[in-house]
Amino acid sequence: GGEFYTPRSVVRLLTEMLQPYEGRIYDGCCGSGGMFVQSLKFMQAHSGRVNAAVYGQESNPTTWRLAKMNLAIRRIDSNLGDGHEDTLLNDNFPDLRADYTIVNPPFNIKDWGHSSLQDDPRWMYGVPPKGNANYAWIQHYLHHLAPQGMAGIVMSNGSLSTNKKEEKVIREGIIDDDKLDCVIMLPDKLFTNTGISACIWILSNSKTDSRFRNRQGETLFIDCRGMGTMVNRTLRELTAEDVCKIACTYQTWRSKDRFDQYEDERGFCKAVTTENEIKEHEYIIVPGRYVGAPPLPDDGEPFEDKMKRLTKELG
Repeated sequence: GGEFYTPRSVVRLLTEMLQPYEGRIYDGCCGSGGMFVQSLKFMQAHSGRVNAAVYGQESNPTTWRLAKMNLAIRRIDSNLGDGHEDTLLNDNFPDLRADYTIVNPPFNIKDWGHSSLQDDPRWMYGVPPKGNANYAWIQHYLHHLAPQGMAGIVMSNGSLSTNKKEEKVIREGIIDDDKLDCVIMLPDKLFTNTGISACIWILSNSKTDSRFRNRQGETLFIDCRGMGTMVNRTLRELTAEDVCKIACTYQTWRSKDRFDQYEDERGFCKAVTTENEIKEHEYIIVPGRYVGAPPLPDDGEPFEDKMKRLTKELG
């Protein structure tokens, strides 16, 4: 059903990016509760105490029970509803406005209740298409953000460039409304039971939030496809250094501290404006389009000599 266990390194990356120091944390596809556990570990490590309200929902009865147990043995107070429930069809928390939504929804779900959800208030930017729930999830989490809330959503890469009419309209609406803060392209082979490549959308309800630099009309793109270490033949993992580099790049970019000087790095990260660059690329938000290819290592051979040699070889 498009459900994949979220790798621990990706969960760690999401919490290091969003830095949930305190507040309401929501995950409407909470699985076994890993996002909550990692978020509260972050709080404990950085402030010595946990000051959070946890809200979750899960449609799979087995993983819902696992989440209840996972949070109970860690003495984490939470509201996971009275039982397993489909989040899109039966939202347990219609009035919740969370400070952080940290989530890995199921990818590319075809049968998500399109016909019965036509007039749903969550579709601020348009009704998602019948055959794919990706943009239903993105809008669902935007709808549940507090005025200064932030969302970290793991998505399939197709969401970044889909030209399906309804999805393109929604993506343009989100970008024009200045909700897209950062896009991270993840390496392949991170997920245990699928080869599908994924990305992370970081959404911000207020880019003028006083805690950070004013980032109106600006979005950061990070391409980390070359990162990670193969832990076996089929599985890759982001190392602690990788997570630190990605999260620190994002924190530096949005920091108000004048000593934190962000710089674009070819092949890895680039800060762009909606007006000049994203519109020029017709709202396609694949990071590779913006960050470019990484520079080739200098082999020390002068250009003129190399050109002669290569021309001769080619001839």
